[in-house]
Amino acid sequence: MSDNSTIEWTDATWNPVRGCNKVSPGCKNCYAERFAERFRGVKGHAFEQGFDLRMVPEKLTAPLKWSKSKKIFVNSVSDLFHEGVPEDYIRQVCEVMRMADWHTYQVLTKRSERMRDLLNGPLSEFAGLEHVWWGVSVEDKRFGLPRIAHLRQVRGAKMPWLSIEPLLEDLGGRFSLKGIGWVVVGGESGPGARPIEADWVRRIQALCHDQGVPFFFKQWGGVFKKKTGRELDGETCDDYPDAKANDPPNRRIRLKLLDDFEAQ
Repeated sequence: MSDNSTIEWTDATWNPVRGCNKVSPGCKNCYAERFAERFRGVKGHAFEQGFDLRMVPEKLTAPLKWSKSKKIFVNSVSDLFHEGVPEDYIRQVCEVMRMADWHTYQVLTKRSERMRDLLNGPLSEFAGLEHVWWGVSVEDKRFGLPRIAHLRQVRGAKMPWLSIEPLLEDLGGRFSLKGIGWVVVGGESGPGARPIEADWVRRIQALCHDQGVPFFFKQWGGVFKKKTGRELDGETCDDYPDAKANDPPNRRIRLKLLDDFEAQ
């Protein structure tokens, strides 16, 4: 967990869950797994258990303690809607997001059907929170594009968004972005990074422009992502949706919210 993230489109990461497993081609070179497995067996390290799935309840209340409004990437090293994460635990995460409403939460999942089913069912009270952006990862046509339909089926979601990273193939320029509020695109980075082509990115950019969706280009990626940079045709694309953060409460109110959550 970090309150100063280096991820280009967020301010902080919050990981009340750690670990995951591969479900689609976008997972092949998972940076989080690569990092976590370096520390398997290291006594006392946060990833002593490597990339095995586990809940981290001691991290649940972190956003309630942060006094400044932040964009928070939820579970950057896991998936909140992993089938191994109990529904009651997901509810606790959602409750913290509801209470600490001076932040903006950016949730991403590859388990889009479970997210849809929970947010349309037992967790429906959280689906329409304006400061929670529910999103899905999209990497290709076979696995990625169907997740967009699942996301669109979440009733009441205020800022559905897509992380098209790593972009592994040409998605074409004709899929619908109806109901989508933001699109982030990026190439894969790190060892074994698979290539991305500029025309793939341009087609998505044009689609966003035609359908009025803010477009954010994160990176070209590759083995040395700092060298390849993040300019597209000489420009940096940093569009965000219009969203205003609530003013953070004072310390007394934050402590009261923390007490209220822990008393549940």
